[in-house]
Amino acid sequence: MVIEVEDTYCEAFDGLFVRLCITALNRQLLKRAAYAATALPSTVFSESEGGIERWLSAHETPDGRTGAIIQIWVNRGRDDAAKLEYEVSKRIRQGVLVVPTTAVFNALELDTSPEDKMDTMERIGHCGDGYERVEHRFGREMIVIPIMMGEFMVERYMNYGRGVMGGNLWLFCHTLEAALEAGERAVNAVGMIEGAITPFDICAAGSKPQTSYPEIGPTTNHLYCPTLRRNPNIKSEVPEGVNYIPEIVINGVSLEVVKRAMRAAIVSVRDVRGMMKISAGNYGGELGNYRIYLREL
Repeated sequence: MVIEVEDTYCEAFDGLFVRLCITALNRQLLKRAAYAATALPSTVFSESEGGIERWLSAHETPDGRTGAIIQIWVNRGRDDAAKLEYEVSKRIRQGVLVVPTTAVFNALELDTSPEDKMDTMERIGHCGDGYERVEHRFGREMIVIPIMMGEFMVERYMNYGRGVMGGNLWLFCHTLEAALEAGERAVNAVGMIEGAITPFDICAAGSKPQTSYPEIGPTTNHLYCPTLRRNPNIKSEVPEGVNYIPEIVINGVSLEVVKRAMRAAIVSVRDVRGMMKISAGNYGGELGNYRIYLREL
């Protein structure tokens, strides 16, 4: 079975990100914190999105406990560093601090200037209401916040980097089973590429930049909704036999990482029964800074 890779490209754009290590006493608490901190991925510009890059064993973390690497992103633009700091603080405060036994460490090692670091004291450390303190633990400068179940620790200074957001693949499938299998394979393949995340995992609702309802942000990409194929008011782009189109969105710490992740995802779904075509979302070259051509991967 030969699956067509459409002669097209996806658009990707510049983003700003932090890479964090979350640790906890056990796997159950860790998963709760990691999923909460990266929940609610966002296609709405000026909001943040996150994803889990990989899970860590105890010997891979600063404090010798089970851990996870997560990424949190905002799109590049005016005051992007301030926006990232604000969004990161919300996700740590509400997604991690409230989970018992957790701690957060910087996991992005860069030769950065002071301008490429954020100080977590103002927006996270002061959750201690003046009772927080700074200590050197695990070879790092940590803010220790007393809470009702012990202490929450967050590394004081977090690096941030510049990467690429919005790489994507569209998987044209005949059956729901094929769509779910292909989506899962693609997400797992991206998870093997260091520095890449899939903020939406298997995304059921690929969006478009133009909308009739701008107050709610991107809306359904009606040209690629299989259930609208017979609608006489639109010129559907859904081929006959295609009934499901999951989207896999990929962010990465560099353009090369995004390309490697897209290639790995393509390879992973080549023999899925019920897959009909691999394509990608683009918007006439008007949205992103980068064009990633599928057949060049």
